[in-house]
Amino acid sequence: MIETILFDLDGTIVDTNELIIETFMHILKDHVPPTFTREHIIPSMGQPLEHQIRQFTGREDVTSFVAAYREYNRERHDELVREFPHVREVIETLHNHGIKLGVVTTKIRETTERALQMFGLYPYMGMIVTVDDVKNPKPHPEPVLMAIEKMGANPATTLMVGDSPADIQSANAAGVASVAVSWSLKGEAALAPYEPKHVIHDMRDLYAFVGLEPDTIEKR
Repeated sequence: MIETILFDLDGTIVDTNELIIETFMHILKDHVPPTFTREHIIPSMGQPLEHQIRQFTGREDVTSFVAAYREYNRERHDELVREFPHVREVIETLHNHGIKLGVVTTKIRETTERALQMFGLYPYMGMIVTVDDVKNPKPHPEPVLMAIEKMGANPATTLMVGDSPADIQSANAAGVASVAVSWSLKGEAALAPYEPKHVIHDMRDLYAFVGLEPDTIEKR
């Protein structure tokens, strides 16, 4: 039986997709070819920011781009971030039934906590591991392993839920069950080669992993 569930943030439990895409398009507009579109951004979403910008620009020093990204992202955050269906109710229910919950993200802590607070998810998270906390971000297993260790969790009874190849790779390498979400902008077909153990199509699908029946759940 699953006792611990770790979540990616962007594109998994908080819909930051348009914020991310619009921010990239804004900071890159004078540094990429005119043919560069949102479709070039989507495949790399979930990877560390610096890696993405190097990939898009071909530059090694991306310090100025990172600063511009952070500034624009902060300015537009509350306007562009949205909720995914059923996320809060599922997370609240899992927490109320004793499931340990955490977030493992390649986002910085400031905006991670801001998004979690914005949608009332922060109080339910027993551990938050951000890119600020690790030497090796996802897809390396370090962030997932750090969360497991700090939460006193058992890898054999832990799920890692995410929308990107980096989430699946990190989970698989850490020895926990990887769960891909079908609402990923990348699409299920793009995630399948990374061999997620499970795919969910609705947040409420998580109830089955912890032995809860959706129609009979009573909040404690």
